[in-house]
Amino acid sequence: MPRVVDASAANRALRFECQPGCTACCEQKGFVYVNDADIARAAEFLSMTPREFEKRYVYRTRHRARLRVPRGKNCHFLREGGCSIHPAKPIQCRTFPFWPEMIRLWSEWKKTAGYCPGIGTGPLVQLEVARREANDMREAHPALYGAGRE
Repeated sequence: MPRVVDASAANRALRFECQPGCTACCEQKGFVYVNDADIARAAEFLSMTPREFEKRYVYRTRHRARLRVPRGKNCHFLREGGCSIHPAKPIQCRTFPFWPEMIRLWSEWKKTAGYCPGIGTGPLVQLEVARREANDMREAHPALYGAGRE
């Protein structure tokens, strides 16, 4: 059974500070899920309508929407040195690494630390702050984090 991060473990381990120029999180395989608020925010930032943004950048299934993955790249918005829509990036990106599964499971936090140089650096992140971030992600994507899941 995976070890759950408790308050005492978090006080030792939950240090995080994004490192300048680092894009390691963006370079991982996987999808960036978006909701309607993410689409509207990014569209406005790019001076597009949400409909235009969605047509160009979003793949939607019956239950989820995610950013399209361009051929040979991980993200349309990843540029050398960072995210080209940083002020309007999706909640999944904004809350990293404080996703529900990483706050709850010590093994996930440690696995992520293997590629994220910001984990273990910077100021101590209070457990309640990390939990709020995780909850924001959970609320934004209920299909990913159904009842009883974290």
